[in-house]
Amino acid sequence: MSAKPTWVRGCTSVLEVQGLQAFYGASQALFGVDLEVAAGQVVTLMGRNGMGKTTTVNCIMGLLAHSAGSVRVNGQDMGGLPSFRVAQAGVGLVPEGRQVFPNLTVTENLLATAANRHGAAQPWQMNRVLQMFPALAERRHSSGSLLSGGEQQMLAIGRALMINPTLLILDEATEGLAPLVRREIWSCLVQLKNAGLSILVIDKNVADLARIADRHFIIEKGRTVWTGDSRELLAGDTLKRRYLGI
Repeated sequence: MSAKPTWVRGCTSVLEVQGLQAFYGASQALFGVDLEVAAGQVVTLMGRNGMGKTTTVNCIMGLLAHSAGSVRVNGQDMGGLPSFRVAQAGVGLVPEGRQVFPNLTVTENLLATAANRHGAAQPWQMNRVLQMFPALAERRHSSGSLLSGGEQQMLAIGRALMINPTLLILDEATEGLAPLVRREIWSCLVQLKNAGLSILVIDKNVADLARIADRHFIIEKGRTVWTGDSRELLAGDTLKRRYLGI
C-alpha cells in the first residue's frame, strides 16, 4: 500500500479507500477513487449527480464488488466481504432513499439492528436514540410506512447507530427534507461529531457541509479530483462551478 496522504499522516484511519475501480456489467463506473476518514473526523464525498458517489458507497459496503483498488475499515481489508460482514466490522449505513423496514414499527426497526460488537462504553440503545429524536419517541409504535420523510430519515440514522458503528455513512443526508428537518439532521451530526464518531456524508448543501466537516473529497466521472478543508472549499468559486455546478 502506498504511503498515507499528507492529510491523514499521524491519524488513525477508520476508512481507507485507494484506487477504487468498479463496473456495472460492461460499463466502468469508478476509475480511481481515493478517500480517507480519520478517527473522529467528519468527511464529505461530493460531486454532481451521476459522478459515482453512491457507487463508491456501494463498494465500501460490499453491495457492489470492486475490480481494483482497496477498501479498509479499521485496518481490515473489506475486499470480497458481503455487506453484513462490513456492517459487523463497524460501518453503519444510512442509505439513499432511507429504506426503513416499512412493515415494522419504529421500535422494531431499531431493535432489528441492535448490537455492540465493538464494546462501546456508552452504546447506542433504544432510549438514547429516542432522546436524540423525540419525534420518533412519539411514533415508536407506528410502522415505517406511515412516517413522514423526515421521520424516516431520523429512523434510518437511529437504525444505523444501533449497530454502534465506528464509522457512520450517510448517502444524501438531507435530500428532499423540509428546512426544519434538515436543521435537525445537521444538529444531530454535530452531536455525533462531538461524541467522537467518524462520519462520511454525501449531500448537496455545501454551506452546511462546510460548517461541520473536517475534509472534503470531490469526485468527477468516477475519479477523485480534489480534496481540501472547508476554508479551501468555500474559497474555490471556480472549483465549485466546475465540479459541483454551483
